[in-house]
Amino acid sequence: MKTAITPTREEDFAQWYQNVIKEAELAENSPTRGCMTIMPYGYAIWELIQEEMNKRIKATDTQNTYFPAMIPMSFFEKEAEHVEGFAKESAVITHYRLKTVDGKMDVDPEAKLTEPYILRPTSETMIGEATSRWIQSYRDLPMKLNQWANVFRWEMRTRIFLRSAEFLWQEGHCAFATEHEAMANVQQMLHVYGDFSKEILGVYSTLGEKTAEERFPGARHTFTREVMVQDGKALQTGTSHDLGQTFSKSFNIKFQSEEGKEEFAYTTSWGITTRMMGDIIAGLADDDGLVLPPKIAPHQVVILPFYRGDDRKDEIQKACLSLKQKLADLGIRALVDTTDARSSDKMWKWVKKGAPIRVEIGERELDAGSLSYVRRDIGKESKETLSTNDFLGKIDSVLEAMQTDIYEKHKAFTLDNTRTAKKLTDAEKWFKEGFKGFVLLPLSETEGAAFETVAEKYKVSRRCMPLDKPDHVIIAKSY
Repeated sequence: MKTAITPTREEDFAQWYQNVIKEAELAENSPTRGCMTIMPYGYAIWELIQEEMNKRIKATDTQNTYFPAMIPMSFFEKEAEHVEGFAKESAVITHYRLKTVDGKMDVDPEAKLTEPYILRPTSETMIGEATSRWIQSYRDLPMKLNQWANVFRWEMRTRIFLRSAEFLWQEGHCAFATEHEAMANVQQMLHVYGDFSKEILGVYSTLGEKTAEERFPGARHTFTREVMVQDGKALQTGTSHDLGQTFSKSFNIKFQSEEGKEEFAYTTSWGITTRMMGDIIAGLADDDGLVLPPKIAPHQVVILPFYRGDDRKDEIQKACLSLKQKLADLGIRALVDTTDARSSDKMWKWVKKGAPIRVEIGERELDAGSLSYVRRDIGKESKETLSTNDFLGKIDSVLEAMQTDIYEKHKAFTLDNTRTAKKLTDAEKWFKEGFKGFVLLPLSETEGAAFETVAEKYKVSRRCMPLDKPDHVIIAKSY
């Protein structure tokens, strides 16, 4: 059967992924090495993610702020494990001026900085320095900050939305008087991400703790949200870290307690990135293109006027624009595609872009006061013709059903491709046979050289210890 995206997922998943992005006009590779340019349609999806996530973050009494992207090298040197963890990914600024040499621009060797700057890979050090000044007393705690920003990781092998040298994210950084409060914040934000994934992204995820080998540099505990995408690999798209007093002691974040004692604060950090776009593409799209859950679709309903010639063109377009306004009055994002293109081209354009509901109005529908609509997640089998009023009365429930069905489909896919093994040898056998998915293995089976040999041979890693099975760990290939 002919598909809109070639090759298909089964034929070449990596190329299919790139082609979905291209055909949906989400993003493209930038002239800047390893970076992406997010196109308007892709950014509109990210804005909806950002808007909803921002509400949820603020509901935890966290305040938004902004810190510089350039971090003094000396800040990183204060926390050895942290700088070690990011040393191989850091982009460094060493000069502050250019000059023309033989008609070409070059770095001015006389303009060397007295101290190099690191382009922000994460902001624990910068925010630690600030909060060491802002926090003086127990009355200043808790201090809960968040910023929406870009970060830089000098990745060697990049892929749009999954791994790039620059990407967008939010990073929360909080300080507390007690260890208990800090851990409560870590767990709270992990579940904020998990709930967001289910309720907004339509993506099933596993919440769990990273093993010691996979922790964030400088953290005591790292919790993660792991998603299985359609090639069976794991995608980490949300982490929450218990930093203990590691950064407090490095940056002197101290406060006077109610008893008058000087104590170090307990800090946390947590964040999600534009990698969540990868969840949607690699986790939900099909061989005809993007499949968008209604809550993050820039246009929840796309209305296509169909006409032969110009005789009734204005009349049909007027009916389409009227429907758009009625949908807007219901709080539904709608678009009328009035572009000068063939009807079939318009239809496939919005199939590939993943518009949840596609409405068609032609002469027949105009005369009958009706319309035809199709659900993107089901396809032409869902096509139904209704009166305009019946459609308006039904649209909310249709969108809600789509949101639920997309999530349940991804949940079923994840569970169907998750196996439980008692022994490492079972997992090894499955990977040897070409199994693609998650293997749940007793944690004790991953300790020692035998596991490292298997992990290296089959390119798998410990993803997380699920919250509901902390004595087990998920093993999988990952991005």
